[in-house]
Amino acid sequence: MKTIKDLDLENKKVIIRCDFNVPIKDGKIVDDTRIVGALDTIKYCLNKNCSVILLSHLGRVKEREDLKKNDLSPVAARLAELLKKDILFSEKTRGEELEAMVEAMLPGDVLLVQNTRYEDLEGKKESGNDPELGAYWASLGEVFINDAFGTIHRAHASNCGIAEHLPSAAGFLIEKELNALSELDNPKHPFVVILGGAKVADKIGVIENLVTKADKILIGGGMAFTFLKAQGKEIGKSLLDEENLEFCKNMLESYPDKIVLPVDFAVASEYTDQEPYRLKE
Repeated sequence: MKTIKDLDLENKKVIIRCDFNVPIKDGKIVDDTRIVGALDTIKYCLNKNCSVILLSHLGRVKEREDLKKNDLSPVAARLAELLKKDILFSEKTRGEELEAMVEAMLPGDVLLVQNTRYEDLEGKKESGNDPELGAYWASLGEVFINDAFGTIHRAHASNCGIAEHLPSAAGFLIEKELNALSELDNPKHPFVVILGGAKVADKIGVIENLVTKADKILIGGGMAFTFLKAQGKEIGKSLLDEENLEFCKNMLESYPDKIVLPVDFAVASEYTDQEPYRLKE
């Protein structure tokens, strides 16, 4: 695997694909862990006198109403605090305004581009890996660093698309995560895996690979409800990955002593902070 240290970055315009998909409420970031996780790679590029262009998605953009709540400007503000420097922010994901900002960048400048999934509003150009969009973003820089571990498995224009056109490598966060994953080839026991997330579909390969190695797999998050539904339990309006119900059923039947599901839940009629809830076993 080629890493950031394998590339000549001195005085280059470097595009870094980060994972700034952070929880934001009322315009304020609730948890900045993912932003902090990107700092080592960003600082390394700044120490090489690079101009740094940051790309990231935030949430899903399916309709125009999704634009405001998935605006990346709060991330730019938090980055400025963490890096103790001004951060340029482009409201546009492409066009003359963005190009002028990139052209004017000096070594040491950091520019965060608006949510890449704004490009999904008309035709899913980002998540569909539109080749024209990938080539356009690549034209803004000279080197590409992918440091978005959370989306490394997805073929999007902002990762795979750009990498087709520029010298590319993994950032420090991806290197760290992959090194940690390599330890799973021969894990120490007892070995317990904790999995979460919304969709079972995203975790099928992980579950199939680890269920033979782990002593227990604890499944939480939204994906737990699909497993509970596979057990025949009522899940109300909770998340359901219906296409993978059969997979969940097979896992539960094949590994009844390994798959561990939640035993109680906070139940409410709506998913809001104000809605009263009760605990249910």
